[in-house]
Amino acid sequence: AAAALACHGHTPLLMDFQTLPEDEDHVLAIFKQNGLWGAISKTNHSTIRWRDPVYKTPRELAMSYFHEYIIKNGRKTLRAFSKPFDLRKYKPETWVTADKDLWWLAEELDASPHYKVVPAPSLRGLRKADKIELETMNILEWKNSGRKSYR
Repeated sequence: AAAALACHGHTPLLMDFQTLPEDEDHVLAIFKQNGLWGAISKTNHSTIRWRDPVYKTPRELAMSYFHEYIIKNGRKTLRAFSKPFDLRKYKPETWVTADKDLWWLAEELDASPHYKVVPAPSLRGLRKADKIELETMNILEWKNSGRKSYR
């Protein structure tokens, strides 16, 4: 998605989400349009996807995903997000048309500066997701994804 955005004149930016160990981290391609932030995200789940460019800051954008990051027991898992990670510092042949995997890039993104989502004292007071919220996590695009559902 970042490469496609670059082809359309946007800066190729990523944002990394770090979660609790029992969940999975996630990467977004983010963009700025008319001074506001949006994101392109692909997942099998229905809620952690596209965000329209309506957010004033990268933090606002990241926080729009907070309530969707839940696990089977209803616990919210999103713990940190990276500052916008600019891919222009790498040659396109190393990430756009690379013949090899991009684990090196994932490691650099993971090691980049991140910001906490929730201060430690506030973690204890987080409300768990309720039944209807957990049910939405079972709406999958690919039925045979090989991933466990939240039921």
